[in-house]
Amino acid sequence: MDKYQFLTVLSALLFTMGLAGVVVRRNLLVVMMCLEIMLNAVVLSFVTFAVRSQTLAGVAMTFFIYVAASCEIALAMAIVVLLLRHRCSLDLAAHQDLKG
Repeated sequence: MDKYQFLTVLSALLFTMGLAGVVVRRNLLVVMMCLEIMLNAVVLSFVTFAVRSQTLAGVAMTFFIYVAASCEIALAMAIVVLLLRHRCSLDLAAHQDLKG
């Protein structure tokens, strides 16, 4: 197994671990951390394929993903703080009435 296959398998395992955390866990902060693990797994696969193909497309995509992720986490943390103040709980079941 060469290093590209190892990194691709590692990326798939990280993504699967993050997906399992999103599905299983009920705490809002843990779910957000699992989403970030999934995002980092995708970034790892982009960088792996960029290095393998000797192009900068994957690296540029990684930069844009991290810019979008920083904006996303800033908004998500603000929403979490507001939900925590409103319901005094980070459990996802406490926020079921917010569904549209």
